[in-house]
Amino acid sequence: MKDQTTRQSAAPSFAELFTPKLVTVLREGYGLPQLRADAIAGLTVAIVALPLSMAIAIASGATPAQGLYTAIVGGFLVSLLGGSRFQIGGPAGAFIVLVASTVALHGMDGLILATFLSGLMLAAVGFLRLGTFIKFIPFPVTVGFTAGIAVIIFASQIKELFGLTLDHEPGELLEKLPVLWAARDSITPAAVLLSVATIGIILGLRRWRPHWPGMLIAVAVAAAVVALLGLPVQTIGTKFGGIPSSLPAPSLPDLSMEKIMAVLPAAISFTLLGAIESLLSAVVADGMTGRRHRSNCELVAQGAANVGSALFGGFCVTGTIARTATNVRAGAHGPVAGMLHALSILLFMLVAAPLAAYIPLAALAGVLAVVAWNMIEKPAIAILLRSGWGEATVLGATFFLTIFRDLTEAIVVGFALGSVLFIHRMSQTTGVATNTAFVGRDEADTTHPRDAYDEEEAANPEVVVYRITGALFFGATASIGSVLDRIQDSHKALVVDFSAVPFLDSTGANMIEGLAHKAQKRGVALWLTGASRDIQRVFVTHGLKRPLVHYAASIEDALKSLEGDIGAHQDAA
Repeated sequence: MKDQTTRQSAAPSFAELFTPKLVTVLREGYGLPQLRADAIAGLTVAIVALPLSMAIAIASGATPAQGLYTAIVGGFLVSLLGGSRFQIGGPAGAFIVLVASTVALHGMDGLILATFLSGLMLAAVGFLRLGTFIKFIPFPVTVGFTAGIAVIIFASQIKELFGLTLDHEPGELLEKLPVLWAARDSITPAAVLLSVATIGIILGLRRWRPHWPGMLIAVAVAAAVVALLGLPVQTIGTKFGGIPSSLPAPSLPDLSMEKIMAVLPAAISFTLLGAIESLLSAVVADGMTGRRHRSNCELVAQGAANVGSALFGGFCVTGTIARTATNVRAGAHGPVAGMLHALSILLFMLVAAPLAAYIPLAALAGVLAVVAWNMIEKPAIAILLRSGWGEATVLGATFFLTIFRDLTEAIVVGFALGSVLFIHRMSQTTGVATNTAFVGRDEADTTHPRDAYDEEEAANPEVVVYRITGALFFGATASIGSVLDRIQDSHKALVVDFSAVPFLDSTGANMIEGLAHKAQKRGVALWLTGASRDIQRVFVTHGLKRPLVHYAASIEDALKSLEGDIGAHQDAA
């Protein structure tokens, strides 16, 4: 028994940690039903990714063809080599600000070189097993910089939304707004109508036909109107000459030391943001499915994808939250869905590239306007503002620094403020003692063997008790990942004890809120026991009330209530 315990607690080998999830899925057994599910999901995601990839590329100062190269090459490699079975890689809206500034400073060859270097850095971060530390980014920081990026994305699309004519559009927001206002007399009515119609179609279909590909339909309708009526608006054809019908031959970027040193700061920024975005996306997929991703393996895959994208003339690749969530909801079984998504976009280039020339830039601007609005996490911002001056300060500082200064500076300052806030709060607590690691380790598939993934797994009527010891703050939430693994087994009830938790911040509360919604979706009763009055107040602020969760003074009280509920249910049956 002792030998067995020792084997289970031993650290996984290098090969186990960096085995792609594709290998895991194939080991489980992969047949025609799984391929059919992945093919449907891959096509669904490709329909969403197609207009987005071109729109993000244009907003970033690249060509629509480069956006497609990024989605095809990067998306394929992310799924082939990644540590998440549901991650979808490609160009992301969060990179628009960084990519556009890099193009402005260093040109397109500088962007490609920075992407190549970022890929090498991401792979190094993964192989050095530093992915776990990316999870230390506080929740208010991620919400703040995401909202700031959304504001900048929308501002970058005002010119195309209104069809304005500008000799030069500044990159900085404070300089951009006066220039846009001065050009207000050059508004193109046809462009305004197309952008408004695009946004209206997307929002209308999301409300009345949520399963339809709203973005693709809106862009296709706008392109058809332009082609039939000959409207005087800029299109992909008039500005870029259309898109090619094949991938370019791979080639290395300029690797001169002078050029490398010039783009190194941009490459570091790409690496930092790429690691954060990809791991956040993987965590979202974990929360939706009950699986666990391997963070360091995922970073190595992101590195390979960025190197591959740069070789084919693309730019930054990262995990994309919206497309990954679409992949899960479409019934994907594993990474094959992401690979088929990339191949579907490639098929579009081979077959239908000439049709892309009719797509109006105003329609793509409408798509990005919707994306920017969706990026702003309105409920999370409201919760953080109500949580106290500390969270509100971190949120506000990150948001405004992102808009008016620099994204990297915003993340660093936000993290520093979050750390100072944590130290201040921890200094006010007493008797904090824990023998549990704050940061969870990556695990091999053999450490906790699991059955093949089943999307319709039946409930298992068991009660699981999980005790948390020590402060539950933004650096500790990764250690609660095992709870998410347990919730996938669909137990009858889950009891989480907080009697040894002296402090809980908004990131920890946000994690428990996600667990509560996951439990409710699975039909599992979640009991929170032993929480102090202050911790309960934080829970209530985050919406953790009945019937979403149940409270009890102790684990014993919760088990007695559960025993009574189960007995009453059996008597009724």
